[in-house]
Amino acid sequence: MSKDVLVVAERRDGNLRNVSFEVLEAARKIANGGKVMAVLFGQGEDGEAEQLAHYGADQVYLVANEELNVYSTDAFTKAFTEIIYMVKPDTVLLGHTVMGRDLAPRVAARLELGLISDCTDVEIQGDEVVFVRPIYAGKAFQKKKITNGITFATIRPNNIAKGEPDASRTAETIDVKVTITDIRTIIKEVVKKTSGTIDLTEAKIIISGGRGVKSADGFNPINELAKVLGAAVGASRGACDAGYCDYAMQVGQTGKVVTPDLYIACGISGAVQHLAGMSNSKIIVAINKDPEAPIFKVADYGIVGDLFEVLPLLTEEFSKVPV
Repeated sequence: MSKDVLVVAERRDGNLRNVSFEVLEAARKIANGGKVMAVLFGQGEDGEAEQLAHYGADQVYLVANEELNVYSTDAFTKAFTEIIYMVKPDTVLLGHTVMGRDLAPRVAARLELGLISDCTDVEIQGDEVVFVRPIYAGKAFQKKKITNGITFATIRPNNIAKGEPDASRTAETIDVKVTITDIRTIIKEVVKKTSGTIDLTEAKIIISGGRGVKSADGFNPINELAKVLGAAVGASRGACDAGYCDYAMQVGQTGKVVTPDLYIACGISGAVQHLAGMSNSKIIVAINKDPEAPIFKVADYGIVGDLFEVLPLLTEEFSKVPV
C-alpha cells in the first residue's frame, strides 16, 4: 500500500545536511509509490529544492518566515504543526539530530501521536512499516510499529545510506506562509562550539581522545591524524570533565551517539557510558597502553601502546596514501 511521507529537511551552515538525504531514502522506501514530500523552514539558498528532488522528493514546501531562520522550539513547533495539518501525511520523518530530538516529541505530543525515535533501519512487512531501534545502550534491538494514526519517527544519522541522486528528477515547489505568534523564547545569538567543520553525528571517520591524552595539548596528534583522514574529532566524558576539551566533542550516553564507518579510540578505557555512544560503529580501532582496557573487548583492531608514539606513526603512513 502506498503512503504519503513528509520529511523535515535540515540545514547546517547554510547547506542541506546529509541526514536530510538519508531520511528521504527512508521515505522513498516507506512511500512505496506514494508521494514523498519535504519541508524546508526559513530562508534558504537557491537550488535546495532541486537537491531534494534529486534525492527523491516529489513536492517541496518552502516555509519562509523570519522567525524560522534560526531554530527555536516555539516557532518551529507552530510552523511544523500547520504543515502537517495542511498536507495530511501518513508518515512523518525527521533526522534524530539535536533539532529532531527536540522538535519531533513536541509536535507528536501536540497532535496526540506516538513517536518512534532513534531508528537505525526501516523494514516493510506487507502493508506495515516496522522501525528498528537500539535499546540497552546498543546491546539489543527492538522492532516497533505505529498501529493507529500518523506514523512519526526520527532516523539516526549515518545509518540509512542516501540514494544516488537523479539529476533528471524534478519536484513541485510550494511556497507556504505561516503565522507565528506568541513566541515565548527569542534567539538573540547562536554561539557555536564544535569539534571542527565535520559534524560528529554524520562523520564517516571519528578519532576520539580520552583521559589518556593527559592535557588539552594531548589532542594535537589526534587533530593531525584527523586532518590527514578527513575525520571528526571526539572525546570521552573523562576528557571533557578533565577540561581537556569542550563538551560539544563528547561521545557517549550523555553526549553524542555516533555510527561512523571507522572509530579510533585513543587513550579511552571503554567505560559502558562511552561504549553506548559508539559501539555500533562499523569498525572500531582502540589504542591504549593497558592491554586489559575494556575498549579492546568491542574493538575490531587493537593497538597496545602509547598514543603519543602510535598516532604520529599512523599520521606519517596515512600521509603517504594518495587521496
